[in-house]
Amino acid sequence: MNKYLKYSLLVIGVLFVGFGVYYFVEKSKNETTHLHETAIYTCPMHPEIIRDEPGSCPICGMALVKKVSEKQAEESYSVEDLLQPADRFVAGNFQTTTAKDTVISSEVDLPGTLTYDSNSSVNIAARVSGRIEKMYVNYAFQRVNKGQKLFDLYSPELLTEQQNFIYLISNDPENGTIIKAVKQKLLLYGMTNSQINSLIATKRTHPLISIYCPVSGIIGGTEKEELSGGDTMQKSETTNIPLLKEGDYITKNQVVFKLVNTNKVWGVFNVIQGFAGQIKVGQTIEITSEFNEKEPIQAKVNFIETQLNPAEKTNRIRVYLNNEKLQLPIGLRLQGHIVMHSIKGIWLEKQALVSLGTKKMVFLKEGNGFKATAVKTGIERNGFVQIIEGLMVTDEVAQNGQYMMDSESFIKTE
Repeated sequence: MNKYLKYSLLVIGVLFVGFGVYYFVEKSKNETTHLHETAIYTCPMHPEIIRDEPGSCPICGMALVKKVSEKQAEESYSVEDLLQPADRFVAGNFQTTTAKDTVISSEVDLPGTLTYDSNSSVNIAARVSGRIEKMYVNYAFQRVNKGQKLFDLYSPELLTEQQNFIYLISNDPENGTIIKAVKQKLLLYGMTNSQINSLIATKRTHPLISIYCPVSGIIGGTEKEELSGGDTMQKSETTNIPLLKEGDYITKNQVVFKLVNTNKVWGVFNVIQGFAGQIKVGQTIEITSEFNEKEPIQAKVNFIETQLNPAEKTNRIRVYLNNEKLQLPIGLRLQGHIVMHSIKGIWLEKQALVSLGTKKMVFLKEGNGFKATAVKTGIERNGFVQIIEGLMVTDEVAQNGQYMMDSESFIKTE
């Protein structure tokens, strides 16, 4: 009996030891598998580099080191995850503020420049070929008036037409149709009615024909001009027609002068980002300069650029100004002042907001601390930002959101 009992106890002991070894092996195996599944590799210098196998950092070339975590977090761009590892909560007693349901109007000052109205420029082209015998315009940017003599031209072609006209009126005066056609041709060649009447009275040709200015303006030179390029005003350096000299030959249709009219000019103003959408065509703008500080000009916005100027990072608006009295010289620095339309909404102080790229957030008061909360914002005015979603006027938020981001009061809550 004792022998049988001993044998039974021995068998039970062997089974117990075997079961224990099996349990230990399986447990170790599961733990190893679990660790293997959650093992990741990262760069010590660039923790944003994460791989699931050994290798080298694509930035600095260092060997990736193994990092084991109990649970691999999924990539997320939510406000909560962007604030990790601070865990979304700031403990402490900080100064707070609330949003205001009110109406806010705004004023903005815009720097500007007075420039030519390129739409009013006029090209004076030669109507007939010939040689310039006498020049009455001597330098660029010289002001000329309508009817002022520009130059005397000798043209064999025009001289021949004069001879034909004199022959017709002398030998075939009853052929009114032909005479009228030749007279019209002389007018198209640049002769005036008084010059043609002189031909009829004297029946003598005029080898030299004076060419007169058809409009008032300024003789163009090499300058910076504001040009209209569709919906965008582009600044470019343009070289106007150089002044001709006595003895120069010109051909038919050749541009001899380019006149720029300064009776109508443009005021071009730069608008910083965020304000261009709040300015409308027809909106009143008050313009001052060093010449009229005490008597500002009241005008209307005539054109708004739809494209951002990549060089100045601004949009531009254009104002048409009357300069018949010539009190505004080209290149004059201007200062524009616009009063924005009033907008009703929920407004929060700008310093209470924190920008996370495409997201905006505030720290909402909760108990003994502040919780990060995402909000949707609108326009900015006078140090306030319009709140569209995520906040009510009864909510208390930290007055300085950036200070909360820099605070050392972040604690773990889980």
